[in-house]
Amino acid sequence: MKQFAGFPAKMQFTPLPNLLFSTLLPQISDIAELKTTLHIFWALYRKRGYPRFITYRELLGNKSLMSSLKGTARAPDKVLHHTLEMATKRGTILHMVLDRDGTPEDIYFLNTESDRQIMAKIQNGELSLSGLKAKEPTYIETEEQPDIFTLYEQNIGMLTPMIADELRDAEKLYPQTWIRDAIKEAVNQNKRKISYILAILERWSAEGKGNGTYRGDFKKTSPDKYFKGKYGHMVWR
Repeated sequence: MKQFAGFPAKMQFTPLPNLLFSTLLPQISDIAELKTTLHIFWALYRKRGYPRFITYRELLGNKSLMSSLKGTARAPDKVLHHTLEMATKRGTILHMVLDRDGTPEDIYFLNTESDRQIMAKIQNGELSLSGLKAKEPTYIETEEQPDIFTLYEQNIGMLTPMIADELRDAEKLYPQTWIRDAIKEAVNQNKRKISYILAILERWSAEGKGNGTYRGDFKKTSPDKYFKGKYGHMVWR
């Protein structure tokens, strides 16, 4: 077995809920279920759009996960199917089957209040996942460009659960390029606070942001202009 070379100075992180450690881990005795559960958290954290879910085919097509499920008497795809059944019965994830072009597709959500509501809407016909199509498994790359959460950690500060929630809420309201540019603007103005970033986004939403790309003249903008919006009272904190 090749020895792990260690973690680099700069790397991405995946936040995990405290209940995973305090409640779920003591219950999980199957190492394959644990590997699959952790991978689902990793994959869903990097998903974009609404709602966030992962399909069986996506999991089956991930080279890293499937490689980690080898080494038993059963084939890795059988192991994956079994671990997903265990995680569903345990209540870690939610499972439903949709029909797309005559082909059933297994999809999985985290068992959260919001995702339970999403599943109810899908089942009631209030929400359609029209973009979901059956595909042949394809390997996906694990290395990705830094997302807004990593960008925040690298340039602003520690990503607490509360800040992560605020960034997710911002993703629903603003283009991701705006959020990236707002983080850059906060760094340029030396105002490394989530409240300042949200104030920038609110200002752009109200007054416009030109072509939506990062502009070199941001440094000429007075930071005082962001103190007048919804988050203005929080910026100085």
